[in-house]
Amino acid sequence: MKKKIVTISSIAASIAVIGIIAFMLMHNNEVQYQTETAIKGNLSITVMATGYIQPVEEIEVGTQVSGVIEKIYADYNSHVKKGELLAELDKLTLQEKLNQASAQLSKAQSELNLSNRQYDRIKQLYESKAATEVSFEEAVNRKEQAEMAVKDAKANLSQAKVNLSYAYIYSPIDGVVLKRSVNIGQTVAAMFSTPTFFTIAEDLTKMQVEADVDEADLGQVKLGQHVTFTVDAYPGKTFEGTVSQIRISPKVTNNVVTYTVIVNAPNPDERLFPGMTASIRINIQSEEGILIPMETLKDGKTLQIKSNGKIEERTIQTGINDGISIVARSGVKEGEEVIVSEVTKK
Repeated sequence: MKKKIVTISSIAASIAVIGIIAFMLMHNNEVQYQTETAIKGNLSITVMATGYIQPVEEIEVGTQVSGVIEKIYADYNSHVKKGELLAELDKLTLQEKLNQASAQLSKAQSELNLSNRQYDRIKQLYESKAATEVSFEEAVNRKEQAEMAVKDAKANLSQAKVNLSYAYIYSPIDGVVLKRSVNIGQTVAAMFSTPTFFTIAEDLTKMQVEADVDEADLGQVKLGQHVTFTVDAYPGKTFEGTVSQIRISPKVTNNVVTYTVIVNAPNPDERLFPGMTASIRINIQSEEGILIPMETLKDGKTLQIKSNGKIEERTIQTGINDGISIVARSGVKEGEEVIVSEVTKK
């Protein structure tokens, strides 16, 4: 009888120990929550692209005649005014051609005077029946040919004067010389194309970015959209502009299709130089409100809030998102802790 009592007591003690261990294990399981604070801010959806800074207006200045560069009055970075003399060609050959054209006109005029006198004489004889019709027609023909020769000589003289004027190269605009392409003593030939002497930018305080936008993003780009961009020359500095033109001509590089988007970029302090590489962000859409991480949402528009040690589930109205954050239009207040994930710790 005593032995049975001992056995029963041992079993009871074992059950008690197991119960105590189970109780401790159950109460040692803690749920930890990872949260993010809801903040107020502005969320923007952007299209990114790369482009190059260029002047809004850029003009190549040259001449329409061939010759040797005699004088140069402008250089790189020179500020020039409209009508300012930039360079001169050697004028010896052009002046000689002008002299020849003038002499040719004098000769043609002399021949016209002679043909006019002959015509008048033959006409009188013809009218008095003292000259044949053939001789009269020859006189008329000589007179007409002499008149045409004078017209041609006048045209040649006018062209020679114009060509001589082309020996003086003037600036067509107010601006800054970006490039000088000729040197004193250099021979330029204008037989097939106009040689370029200078490249002039009209106003470096007004620049633009010529950016290549991927065809997949082009449908979101609209005129007037706000743009921010950076250049390597000024780390940490952000410049601003607006979309002013979307060019419909495509570019194909390594089977990638892009379109040129022009961004107006004010440059009042002239920090931006032509040719700088610009990394741009086109602001497609923006919304101000309460921002929360996308991963806090459950089933689309449901999330959990941790407040005073309690967990509260809410349904919210959402706005735009950039794939990382989303605008909560209602249901969440600034400063509230939104549950991102939960982990059970044993």
